[in-house]
Amino acid sequence: MPDLSTTYLGLKLKNPLVASASPLSKKVERARKLEEAGIAAIVMYSLFEEQIIHESLELDHFLNRGSESYAEAMSYLPDGGLYGISPEKYLNQVAGLKKAVNIPVIGSLNGVSKGGWTSYARKIEEAGADALELNMYYIATDMDITSGDIEDTQVELVAEVKSAIKIPLAVKISPFVTSLPNFARRLAEAGADGLVLFNRFYQPDFDLDELEIVHSLDLSTSADLRLPLRWISILHGKVNADLALTSGVHTHKDVLKAMMAGAKVAMTASNLLHNGEQAIGPILNELEEWMKEREYESIGQMQGSMSQTSVKEPAAFERANYMKVLGSYRDLP
Repeated sequence: MPDLSTTYLGLKLKNPLVASASPLSKKVERARKLEEAGIAAIVMYSLFEEQIIHESLELDHFLNRGSESYAEAMSYLPDGGLYGISPEKYLNQVAGLKKAVNIPVIGSLNGVSKGGWTSYARKIEEAGADALELNMYYIATDMDITSGDIEDTQVELVAEVKSAIKIPLAVKISPFVTSLPNFARRLAEAGADGLVLFNRFYQPDFDLDELEIVHSLDLSTSADLRLPLRWISILHGKVNADLALTSGVHTHKDVLKAMMAGAKVAMTASNLLHNGEQAIGPILNELEEWMKEREYESIGQMQGSMSQTSVKEPAAFERANYMKVLGSYRDLP
């Protein structure tokens, strides 16, 4: 039997398939079903910086003080719904989930600025979380803020959060960075034990009949795997942090690609939201069968085997591939 186990953030996992942050972690019953179906760990849905500040009656001050650089903050918290939950209730849910399942539970904080709200990192640890994922979802709208300003702030935030906790810290980042390798290295040096690639930025649309902005959630497909796959392949072996791939994990082949790129885990949410926990079993069974057929003894044996440091043509991950792909097309008759 192939060994499907892997290690992520120092946590021993029975397989590399992890439930990424989503509403599925809101109910203990759903979390139990995910565990029973074979999921190796669960990342809680995020507690937002704005929720914590709102709870402490400082939201108006926050929005006024940072309106230039945080204009999008007004749309973070729709009325009611999942993300209207209070910080204390979130902590109670972390504790309840941890008691209900035997797999690792990873808390999630979503924030972009330094401040008192980061104390909740320690509270999430005290609630029983095995690790913490810091989700840095930020869209720059101020023309006076440079890319260096943004990266400096985020690196400082990681250092601040890391100093508050003893459990491992993963950082979920955006692909829209000028020099991603340098930024990744800086985050690891600031204390990140893992990097999660990547955040998905949900884009609004226009309703031309009602002349309104439409906020919609488009679930990922396997085609979305390519962006994180490319960058994990490049970063593997070059940054002192575990790498997690998220976005586009729907099949056993997606998991295999993630492992061969150099990821420690493959995180999935869209597939689970669309198909439920019954999607987990087939992925793991097909993963095991694929490994048997090709005589792989363990997940560890394949991790990083297709990374930039391992393939015969590392330029396939760089600009030469761009030219080669474009040149491969022929004029249609």
